[in-house]
Amino acid sequence: MAVYFCRWRNLFFCLCSPCILLALLFVYVTLMVCLNMAPSSGTTSISHINHFIAQGTYENESWAPLPKTFWSQHLNLGVWNLLQLSTDRSLNPILRPHKHAMLPRGAPARNGSLRAHGPPGARGPARQLGRLAGLSIQEFARHMHKRDYPVVTGPRDACGAGRGHQTLLLLAIKTTVQNARNRQTIRDTWGRAGWVGGQRGDGGGYVRRVFLLGTDDRQNDSVERPGPLRAESRLHGDILQWDFRDSFFNLTLKDVLFWEWFSRGCRRASFVFKGDDDIFVNTPALVDYLRRQQGVLGTALRSFMVGDVIGAAQPDRNNESKYFVPEAFYNGLYPPYAGGGGVVYSGLLTKHLHLVSRRVHLYPIDDVYVGMCLRRLNAYPSYHPAFLTFDFPKDEEMEPCAYHRTLVVHKRMPDRVAHLWAQLKERQPLCWNVTLRDDKGKTKP
Repeated sequence: MAVYFCRWRNLFFCLCSPCILLALLFVYVTLMVCLNMAPSSGTTSISHINHFIAQGTYENESWAPLPKTFWSQHLNLGVWNLLQLSTDRSLNPILRPHKHAMLPRGAPARNGSLRAHGPPGARGPARQLGRLAGLSIQEFARHMHKRDYPVVTGPRDACGAGRGHQTLLLLAIKTTVQNARNRQTIRDTWGRAGWVGGQRGDGGGYVRRVFLLGTDDRQNDSVERPGPLRAESRLHGDILQWDFRDSFFNLTLKDVLFWEWFSRGCRRASFVFKGDDDIFVNTPALVDYLRRQQGVLGTALRSFMVGDVIGAAQPDRNNESKYFVPEAFYNGLYPPYAGGGGVVYSGLLTKHLHLVSRRVHLYPIDDVYVGMCLRRLNAYPSYHPAFLTFDFPKDEEMEPCAYHRTLVVHKRMPDRVAHLWAQLKERQPLCWNVTLRDDKGKTKP
């Protein structure tokens, strides 16, 4: 009987073992497929969640989509992608534990400059773009690793608010040598330094101002022969100029050099407004808005940035556009970024941007570069509809209190700015109680 039972047991195992193994294999494959389809903890799945909400914001009702590819490691990488990928790997604490252990927190590679080469065997960025001869992007690629430009002219007391007071807002305006009229209009209108009261007549804060410039080929300023810009600097004390040639693709340099300057000597400014010199800013309303943010954000101020957010944008491939970036230079989508016409971020974030920018290669579009650095900090810009970097929709500008409901409006020439500022003051009794606009043209607190 025992022999008979053993024979049946052996037969059972021989016949059923393959079926059991096949069943286990099927269960394993099913589980792997389900895990790949489901979102993992701590990450965002694009197939399930199509939007994000910016960190550190409490008034963000418009969400921008998260890019599906950023710093992607797909095969068709551009020059910038390859350079950044090489730098990321060289500073990776897992791949390079001994090298990373020798670096202090926030320190850059190679004593302050990013590595000028890509992966082994790669040619320099300008040589790789040789077939694009004559384009501005090739000129940028030739100098994209240099960022140690000296200060030619520095401001006086750009961050000091006065004895015992802290600066609420520092206005950092990008301008050029020849735009003296724009600068003077800003000084006379929305960019006045000193105490600025709120739009509703209560509260306020100290505002300071600095203009960010490079040099101009036509500029004749020198130590031996002072020119108009030096005279302007002596008169107003608000010029911060570096010794690099001003151009559209060099606007990124103004960001990284300003962050460095701010981090060294501007520790008492709560917020920074970075904008162009052809905009209109409702400074009293902006002061009110920032005072409210101070009261509700708390520690979230470390990642606070607000403006007109552009999400999942693609590089401009039109070679007749000033924003043109060829696929050979950069491939992939852009991270979310705030339009560079006018954006506000905290002083704390400014210092973090300075540190992280030392590990991110310069990019020719300045506001996109800020978005790249912000993404590296695992932070996101907050959208606010009162930042109109693409102007008013339809006929909204014709409303009597339209400008009282905005914070920033782009593309306004000096005469128009002066007229709008006078109109803002004239209509103050009529519009003192209006609130900021929202996406639907309604008011927003």
